[in-house]
Amino acid sequence: MLILIVEDNRALAGNMIEFLESEGFSCDYAERGDHGLELACSQNFAAIVLDIMLPGMDGLQVCQELRQRGNNTPILMLTARDTLEDKLEGFERGAEDYLVKPFDLPELAARIKVLARKPRSNTELIEVEDLVLDNEQHTLTRQGQAISLSPSCWKILEALLHASPNVVSKAELERLLWQDQAPDSDALKSHLYQLRQKINKPFANNLIHTVRGVGMVLRAAE
Repeated sequence: MLILIVEDNRALAGNMIEFLESEGFSCDYAERGDHGLELACSQNFAAIVLDIMLPGMDGLQVCQELRQRGNNTPILMLTARDTLEDKLEGFERGAEDYLVKPFDLPELAARIKVLARKPRSNTELIEVEDLVLDNEQHTLTRQGQAISLSPSCWKILEALLHASPNVVSKAELERLLWQDQAPDSDALKSHLYQLRQKINKPFANNLIHTVRGVGMVLRAAE
């Protein structure tokens, strides 16, 4: 389970990451709010732990921007402020949970697990151009034509759709499929080839593109 930690206190962030990884999580880290926003839009996270007081862009702005972009990754806000007004503002911007500093690390882990298990209210139907993925019905169509995918290709496509129009790194796709035990580089290439054959080849315009040296992206036809 991949978690994004956005926290400018490096000591606290280090403690959180060390504990969460001991609990089986994988963690990415950003010290600045604007960097956190960039990471959140480029990768598929199970949850985001987001401090409010951040350089570059505060956590409330990051949360609001993510929701405006259609990113509904569960967000747990962290803050030293515990007034009702602050909590209400966090919820108003789109956060799902709130934890006041100082906090116990086991409680943080427990809250993240609960958030990650909750269904995301607006992820049932994902559309980019004429490609439509319906998670509730587990169907995929392009130009109204049904497309069947292997479980691995489905995971890759879902990650690309969630991140679109941003790039998903090949390392993240490997972690999505195999966690930290990717068999070899050709395995991912094989899945991506199969996915292109289903999504790109039968149609006039390609939706899945390689960004050389970076990863893969799904975006409006070029």
